[in-house]
Amino acid sequence: MLVGVPKEIKNHEYRIGLTPAGARELVANGHQVIVQRDGGKAIGLTDEQYAKAGAQIVDTAEEVFARADMIVKVKEPQPVECAMLRPGQVLYTYLHLAPDPTQTAALVKSGATCIAYETVTDARGGLPLLAPMSEVAGRMSIQAGAHALEKAQGGSGVLLGGVPGVKPGEVLVIGGGVVGINAARMAAGLNAHVTVLDRSLDRLKYLDELYGHQLTTIYSTRDAIEERLPYTDLVIGAVLIPGAAAPKLVSREQLKLMRPGSVLVDVAIDQGGCFETSKPTTHQDPTYEVDGIIHYCVANMPGGVARTSTFALTNATLPFAVQLANKGALQALLDDEHLLNGLNVFDGKVTYRAVAEALGYEYVPARKALG
Repeated sequence: MLVGVPKEIKNHEYRIGLTPAGARELVANGHQVIVQRDGGKAIGLTDEQYAKAGAQIVDTAEEVFARADMIVKVKEPQPVECAMLRPGQVLYTYLHLAPDPTQTAALVKSGATCIAYETVTDARGGLPLLAPMSEVAGRMSIQAGAHALEKAQGGSGVLLGGVPGVKPGEVLVIGGGVVGINAARMAAGLNAHVTVLDRSLDRLKYLDELYGHQLTTIYSTRDAIEERLPYTDLVIGAVLIPGAAAPKLVSREQLKLMRPGSVLVDVAIDQGGCFETSKPTTHQDPTYEVDGIIHYCVANMPGGVARTSTFALTNATLPFAVQLANKGALQALLDDEHLLNGLNVFDGKVTYRAVAEALGYEYVPARKALG
């Protein structure tokens, strides 16, 4: 199989879909790899490194898309990239389709086989290709939130860790999954006072056993959120319904409960966001203010630490990429139920239930679509 790796073109996105080590693995398995020139340059991965690994360097994205049997990316394809996809071509990347009707329509029209990192599963019920970026985003959410709290950034001027004689900041983490655990860990490490809300009693028990007095665990209800908003300096939105649009957990009306200059960080923005007032932002212009509350809603947070993120992501995605290349997409999907769960669009059909329901498409089960 010929595997193509284009340079990412989303705003301030410096990650790349395959490291030189990943290219070497595919080549060692008998496949060809083409990488767009300077695709990894911004994070210190040079064309020379890719060439040494056995990849061919090509000048344009158009050539990558025209030649490759499988496109390996990081972020969802932009409109110009969607237009270059062709029937039967494999697209292997993050998609986040439920809140994005424009991209979904373009992928349906393309006839391509579109596999979303964020819905591939594992035997434990986890999301192994989403997890590494969730770890990064969870940890980044605290440093981003702490920066946004600075007065010069429009925040309330609170130092999360406090100082002797001054109480620390209050951090509310809504969602105790991978993002939430990593956010709580970082906030507790800064000596902030941390509260985690979740609806899984098993998860709350796990967090309590893991961190003890370092954080407070509360069962998540509307009342629990409302009771804590008036005292909270930083709210981390860390909820996830796999493949589906995120639920709205803080309304615009509830912003009135918060102190001016408090900060919301919406890590669920890729799935539409979990605050009613959320809208996607970029690393170039990451925050905005609504009713005195600062919102940080960068849709590719891990792109801010692109080198770390690239290595963490490809550690997880490479085994499936090799599987797809070795067997061919159709056989690889049929052989692996967990990889099959990643199939969102195939031959013009929407094959992931949550996406179909969110956007009004007929849902065609993946195995049925594959025939």
